[in-house]
Amino acid sequence: MLDKVQLTNLDWWLADVRGHFIEAEPDLLPLFEVYAAEAAFGRGYIASDLKHLQPGAKVLEVGAGSLLLSCQLVREGFQVTGLEPTGLGFSHFEQMRQIILARAAALGCLPRVIGIGAEVFVENSNFDYAFSVNVMEHVDDVGKVVANVARSLAVGGSYRFSCPNYLFPYEPHFNIPTLFSKRITERLFRKRILSIKTIPDPSGTWKSLNWINVLQIRKIVQRLPELRVTFERYLLVVILERIACDPIFACRRSPAIRNVILILVRLRMHLFFRFIPTEIQPIIDCRLEKTVDSEDY
Repeated sequence: MLDKVQLTNLDWWLADVRGHFIEAEPDLLPLFEVYAAEAAFGRGYIASDLKHLQPGAKVLEVGAGSLLLSCQLVREGFQVTGLEPTGLGFSHFEQMRQIILARAAALGCLPRVIGIGAEVFVENSNFDYAFSVNVMEHVDDVGKVVANVARSLAVGGSYRFSCPNYLFPYEPHFNIPTLFSKRITERLFRKRILSIKTIPDPSGTWKSLNWINVLQIRKIVQRLPELRVTFERYLLVVILERIACDPIFACRRSPAIRNVILILVRLRMHLFFRFIPTEIQPIIDCRLEKTVDSEDY
């Protein structure tokens, strides 16, 4: 029998699943550690939002990936639906995810999992809260995803997501500068893109990137009068601190970039980045709040 702390503690959940990887699939352990760290980051990212939800609130994770975080939220008492189609660049999720789901089933914390993309997901006014972390840059149609998630929210609900902002001339998955467009960038950096070792499927991952940006989101929301959009500016500070303190996450950046960030964080100069306008920050932290029913328009 699990005690109350074990029932809700993320560290306990990750340690339990880690033990099963060590026993059943030790070769997948490095991959698990990457997504365990992402789950911990994601839980921290939405922590302030979850505090305002009622017990048993309905939560939608758009692009649930490994499902570690969705399972954890079930353990905390939320009714969770995870959307995860496992598209281009993410086929490596499947074996890892099956182990995670098997353990979640044994512990009684299985979320509802729907294996489709948000572009074709249709539910009306069902969720109190939706979120995604580093997913929106991979969807096929940003406008459809925003509209469908908006439709799925109850009035007063919100969708919060983080992703790169491609108005800033840097591509974080491949650690390359961007030049005007995805096509031009690919022509100049094709060899590096296809040869990168830190991404299991570099070609698929590159194809999945949609070059999302802040101005594009603003235009989309203008067509959806039921939504109110706000952009936060502090997430960049959090990400810089994570690069300085999280070795697994830091390894995704080049040594030169890591060294610069480490110096900035040590000198506390990174705190000034919160004053950079959202349009030119490298990271988007967006909140879409549903103020009225979609059917009213």
